[in-house]
Amino acid sequence: MSLTLQERILQAATELFYSQGIRATGVDTIVKAANTTKMSLYKYFPSKDDLILSFLRKRDADFNVWFVEQVNSRADAPKTKLLAIFDVIEEWMAIPEFRGCAFINAAAEFPIEGNPVHQVSAEFYDNFRGYMSSLAQECGAKSPEMLALQLSLLIEGAIVSEQMKRHSGSASHAKQAAIILINESLLN
Repeated sequence: MSLTLQERILQAATELFYSQGIRATGVDTIVKAANTTKMSLYKYFPSKDDLILSFLRKRDADFNVWFVEQVNSRADAPKTKLLAIFDVIEEWMAIPEFRGCAFINAAAEFPIEGNPVHQVSAEFYDNFRGYMSSLAQECGAKSPEMLALQLSLLIEGAIVSEQMKRHSGSASHAKQAAIILINESLLN
C-alpha cells in the first residue's frame, strides 16, 4: 500500500529526526527525502514544530503498540511482564539503527519544561510508568507507583548508557537490579 504525501513527509521526518537529531534536520532535508516541496510540507504541517510534535505522537503510538505486543508475547503474569520489559528493551537497543530513545533525545534538545516537545516527551514516560505501575499493582507490589518509577529510572539509564557506549550490557544489568527491586516490593 502506498503512502499518502502526508505520511511520506512524516516518515521522512521520523527517520531523519531519529537518526540525525531534530534541530540538526532542516525542512529542506525533509522535503528532499520525502520527494516533495516545502509548500506541500507546510500544507500538512504548518510549522516545523507541528511536524516535530506529529513525529513524537506517532512514535509514541507506534512504540506503545509494538512494545506491549512484545511484552505480552513473552509473558503472561504481571511479574514476568515487568521483567520481560527489560528483555524487549535489550533487543530494541541491539538493533543497528538504535540511536537512543526519541523522547529522551527530544527532551534533551528542547530542555525547557513548558516547551510542547518537552511536554510530549515527558508524557511518554508518564504513560510508560503508568503501564508499569498497573503491572506492579496487579502483582501485588507494596507501592506500585514507586516501583514503576524505580524500574523506569533503570530503563532510562540503560537506554542512555547504551546510546553512549554500544553493546554495554546495560539492559541486562538493569534487569538484575529490577529483579531485586521487584522481589523486595513483593515481600509482605
